[in-house]
Amino acid sequence: MKYSLSLIAFFVVLICFDVHAQTTQPKVNQLGYLPNEAKIAVTPKTGSGSFVIKDAESGEVKFSGLLTDGGTNEPSGEDVQIADFSSFNESGSYILEIEGGEDSFGFKISEDVYDGVTDAVLKAYYFMRASIPLEEKYAGKWARPEGHPDLNVMIHPSAVNEARPEGTIIASPKGWYDAGDYNKYVVNSGISTYTLLFAFEQFPEVFRRQNLNIPESNNSLPDILDEVLWNLRWLLTMQDPTDGGVYHKVTTASFEAAVMPQDATNQRYAVMKNTPATLDFAAMMAQASRVYRPFLPSFADSALEAAKYAWKWAQKNDNILYRQFQMNSQFDPDVVTGAYGDWNVSDEKFWAGAELYITTKDKSYYDEAGWKDQDMTIPSWNNVRALGLYSLVHHRNELSAISKNDKQAMIEKLIGMTEELVDRSSTAPYRAPFGFDNRHFFWGSNGHAGNMGMAVLQAYQLTNDPKYLTGALHIADYLLGVNPTGYSYITGFGDKPIMNIHHRPSQADGIEDPVPGLVSGGPNPGNMSQDCGEDQYPSKLPALAFLDNWCSYSTNEITINWNAPVVYLFSGLKDLERRL
Repeated sequence: MKYSLSLIAFFVVLICFDVHAQTTQPKVNQLGYLPNEAKIAVTPKTGSGSFVIKDAESGEVKFSGLLTDGGTNEPSGEDVQIADFSSFNESGSYILEIEGGEDSFGFKISEDVYDGVTDAVLKAYYFMRASIPLEEKYAGKWARPEGHPDLNVMIHPSAVNEARPEGTIIASPKGWYDAGDYNKYVVNSGISTYTLLFAFEQFPEVFRRQNLNIPESNNSLPDILDEVLWNLRWLLTMQDPTDGGVYHKVTTASFEAAVMPQDATNQRYAVMKNTPATLDFAAMMAQASRVYRPFLPSFADSALEAAKYAWKWAQKNDNILYRQFQMNSQFDPDVVTGAYGDWNVSDEKFWAGAELYITTKDKSYYDEAGWKDQDMTIPSWNNVRALGLYSLVHHRNELSAISKNDKQAMIEKLIGMTEELVDRSSTAPYRAPFGFDNRHFFWGSNGHAGNMGMAVLQAYQLTNDPKYLTGALHIADYLLGVNPTGYSYITGFGDKPIMNIHHRPSQADGIEDPVPGLVSGGPNPGNMSQDCGEDQYPSKLPALAFLDNWCSYSTNEITINWNAPVVYLFSGLKDLERRL
């Protein structure tokens, strides 16, 4: 095949462009490593054969080792080498140096290495609260006035019924801002709220000891439950009391400008009831009922009644789907904010039924075909089937109506979600179950990494096979700097942290540092031409298709559902280290 000179020149430029995007510095977990667990760094292939670990202050060599070949990482086009120092477990502060090459960023080896970031990724939800001023004693320099009291939310024409005609005003306060914008979405609250409550169900001692310095700290509830309650109180306002259906979102007609919450004052609407939102609501409330019962029994009763009421509506209205762009041609005003549309409700129905069954022990809610006859994949906001499986496995010993064989089959189904990924990661260039396949990189890839870590950590708890613990640790490493870009993808942490997230308060507050503890969306090769412009990105390679810029909403936005599995991952690692 013949190529023109211009086409050859294009490929030369593209190759140089992508190589230039890669950092030559050794990539380490910029927070550090647990003393008795796996520890690796990844460096570009340099031809040198050794590395040393030096004391960060004195420069004294504490450990030396040989680099091993890591192979070629297809998503970033890198040939890499691995520095494995798992056997070095002396606590302290260190730098890794490659023979004849660059030094790494500093890192620690410590049993408490995840403490600060575990607190921060959860406290990020406090910074996302609507309907409350963030006071300086809790928010520090990110203090701000109240935004969106949401006491005058209008029923959108898509949501009217006889009891609530067009123009009806309802109160819908509290809740979390969903992402970089100021709207509140029920569907995305589904996986987010579940994941935080499930983290508490699995690792209660971590959260009982935690103090986030939020307004409710030191009351009778663990701080994580106080924080989730802020969102649950809002969710209860989203159920139509006349029929049990649940509105899709509270939103302005279009996205607000990059202003502070108190300056974003356009009319807010409650938009269209639909089946996925109602089933997500039923699942959250059924789970919340059992989690809060020891602390707030009256709230637990109310949550369960709301869950049952929503379930009944969804049984009668089993396929009402939110179609934003079809709806826009019918109603005024048009609504063009986050869609969170879903084409399939079978996963939400299985999940909601599983949560109601676990909480009530009424087997009529339980659909065994929902896990037996369906493939299980890493969950996302619009694919929540695995959440029902997680809960069934966790509560299996309480479920006498399920046979012993089925309980074992559930466990095997959950383990099977990540087994191949974990097995492949042992020889993957970055040694993590996430990031070695081009298909791992899409909108919210870091959230997918967190959800993968959540599944892997459950597999470890069910098997005690150290390969799963190592896999979870390497996903944490990825998020904190052992990745092709070399970024720590969590604001406020690491020597190369994300600074310019797509988050309206962080953009508008005049403070250089973004709100801390927020997980950036991560590399996404699919939308570069739609936000900042393709020519602004350092590379088109999937693992390098990332830009730390406000304009890059497709790679550098934040959302509540990307933070939640990272809360689970870090709190789980912290809990397991405590128990090991």
